[in-house]
Amino acid sequence: MPRAAKEFPDLQSFIRLLEERGELIRVSAPVSRELEITEIADRMVKKGGPAVLFENVRGSEFPLVIGLMNTRERTALSLGVGDLDDLARKVRDLIDLKGAGGVAGMLGQLPKLRDAMNLPPRRVTSAPVQEVVWRGDEVDLSKIPVLKCWPEDGGPFVTLPLVMTRDPETREWNMGMYRMQVMSKNTTGMHWQRHKTGTRHLEKAKRLGQKLEVAVAIGGDPALIYAATAPLPPVPGLNELILAGYLRGQRYPVVRALTVDIDVPANAEFILEGYVDPQEDWVTEGPFGDHTGFYTLPDLYPLFHVTAVTMRKNPVYPATIVGRPPMEDAYLIEASERLFLPAAQLILPEIVDFHMPPAGVAHNLMVVSIKKTYPGQAYKVANGLLGLGQNMFAKVIVVVDEDFPLTDFGAVWREVAQKAVPGRDTLLTRGPIDVLDHSSRGWGFGGKLIIDATTKRPEEVGSGVSSREEQAHDVLPAGATSPTLGGQLRQIFAPATELPTFEGVVAQRQTPDGYWFVSLRKTRAGQARALAETFAAHPAAQGVRHLLICDEETDVQDAGDVWWTVLNNVDPERDCWTLGTGSGVGLLAWDGARKLPEEGFVRDWPRKIVMDEAVRNRVDALWHVWGLPEQWR
Repeated sequence: MPRAAKEFPDLQSFIRLLEERGELIRVSAPVSRELEITEIADRMVKKGGPAVLFENVRGSEFPLVIGLMNTRERTALSLGVGDLDDLARKVRDLIDLKGAGGVAGMLGQLPKLRDAMNLPPRRVTSAPVQEVVWRGDEVDLSKIPVLKCWPEDGGPFVTLPLVMTRDPETREWNMGMYRMQVMSKNTTGMHWQRHKTGTRHLEKAKRLGQKLEVAVAIGGDPALIYAATAPLPPVPGLNELILAGYLRGQRYPVVRALTVDIDVPANAEFILEGYVDPQEDWVTEGPFGDHTGFYTLPDLYPLFHVTAVTMRKNPVYPATIVGRPPMEDAYLIEASERLFLPAAQLILPEIVDFHMPPAGVAHNLMVVSIKKTYPGQAYKVANGLLGLGQNMFAKVIVVVDEDFPLTDFGAVWREVAQKAVPGRDTLLTRGPIDVLDHSSRGWGFGGKLIIDATTKRPEEVGSGVSSREEQAHDVLPAGATSPTLGGQLRQIFAPATELPTFEGVVAQRQTPDGYWFVSLRKTRAGQARALAETFAAHPAAQGVRHLLICDEETDVQDAGDVWWTVLNNVDPERDCWTLGTGSGVGLLAWDGARKLPEEGFVRDWPRKIVMDEAVRNRVDALWHVWGLPEQWR
């Protein structure tokens, strides 16, 4: 049976639990916070390894823990459930909270009412996180083991900050996770993107002529850390403390900060107190090796002034790293999928499930299964999802039938090849895009692609036959002939034995399910489009459904690497083209190569995150010195 989240009410109790279960390793030998810990943690997460507690971080008296939620199972444990799917059941129970007729009906709702009553936070007068206090000149962030994660990062970044503000007008409390680059002993950047609540609070403070008070918790129990990442709907009175309390099964303890008017988690390890002055010039923040697997380029963001730090007597600093997937954030994203599936189903009841695969780094790819009952329903669901909260940032949405295994990444694209005819079953549109997306036509604005990979009804393939529900035999099977495009919707494809050459092609291969992967060294404008048109006209394209063009650093033998690169590097409306082939059935070309200024792309193109070879070699040499098991090396 899973242990309830309330049984590990703070970070250190969860660390002890992981150690008891053999899921945490202690390292007592010295290790550098600059790159070395990242390289160790990256290897651990890629192989599903344990969390690591570094007891001797050079330059700091505080230990550092990383990888607390490095696996699906450990993430479920951290939230007090046996499996992440249990989160959906918990939320469905809460959503179903409603009165029923008669006394018996009301009594039947009492367990749910008890859950609801546990939501509001509980104010306490003293807290472990205020046992030690630094004020004024005592504040020195360099004493905290903040990581420099990747070689080209602009400096050390706090990667698990729980940033708290209050609306200057309504006093509504908010918490979010925004990376923080340490700029000096008492200042950091504050990475508030344009869509974030912190940005709205700062804009209000500016209009009112006020500084915005800020408190940042580092640590806390896992439910709170997760809650800071969760895309909560804008429901009045609902905030991250309430979500954490619901996940823990008891009211969340908070204490008033010492120098700012903000309630902070009583069970955190550290609290940074201070302010952001909206009248102050913004500072250059970055680069930062981001969750996309690419570096986010330098940009201007507000400056956070730390006026006080409070902490436990013996705190542990928690950290995470983001970068090329899979990373720890993939499991936090999956937890959010499970948690908010019931809410999506309330609005779009035909949804059976949805999943955001790690290769799509959250917003780049969403796969959704539906119970389909009428033609066009896939587009109705996809457009509905684009209107729900942070789903507005989704770049590619693939819709499949209700019984499809969404977490089988290869099977998803086989289903697309078998059931989605390019041009007929694809739809390009545009809308808001994550500001971290480096390929969109504008900052926070770009194209989107909807792919209908459901079983088609006659109306969807140009037939005049009706598919009323009572005429189940009218549903077009996957192998039926398309009257408008000719040929089979499902084809048996044999990769070509000889592939054409083209300027800049580094490597290429075709897959048995109808995909053509090409790695291209791009040197001139229009090169990818010319390649796509040339290859589409070649006999080797017969039966190919998708032509994926990548940069020269992509391994065409690794389908995950190909899709991760392409999904990052396309603005679908600009970079996805339906092209005719000699077989009469079109293919969809994806231009996932670098975009050039000569093509009208006005922003700098970022680099993929790669660890320095010298650091990798040093970690290899010291692996056994640190006492790390060979199996995770």
